[in-house]
Amino acid sequence: MGRVWWCEKGDWVPWSFDVMSSHNSQHLFDPYALSHFEHGLGLWLVLAALLPTRISAFSKIVAIALIEAAWEILENTPMVIQRYREATVSLDYFGDSIANSTSDYLMCLAGIWLARRIDWRASVGVLVALELISLAWIRDSLLINIIMLTFPIDAIRDWQSAS
Repeated sequence: MGRVWWCEKGDWVPWSFDVMSSHNSQHLFDPYALSHFEHGLGLWLVLAALLPTRISAFSKIVAIALIEAAWEILENTPMVIQRYREATVSLDYFGDSIANSTSDYLMCLAGIWLARRIDWRASVGVLVALELISLAWIRDSLLINIIMLTFPIDAIRDWQSAS
């Protein structure tokens, strides 16, 4: 897929916190790491609610790991990269580096780890808190990302652009 291993801008710090730059999605950590943590937490909640005893915890973890791996691949296809550029404020997005995709995947697994150790109400609280932190910090979140990729809303894009 032609992904680079690391940020080609010559910056070797492990993080990039400016989502409106070419460094975004090129380092180990960026603000979107929170949404990948939410993937693990949220997918665990969904599977635990839909299939509480039908499949083992191990099978749920494997299913979530496969879903996240598939998303990381899909997210870095030309089709989805173009969709981000057309429908969101991510005009400078050109895909994740391999290091960033790996970190995103591990953040999802960390979300699963936490979800298995706290009850569902606490998990929902963490999800809401992470959404609010993301909205305040970068004017984006997992929920906003899903909305903008599926049914873009001009008012949201305008609000995000004002940052």
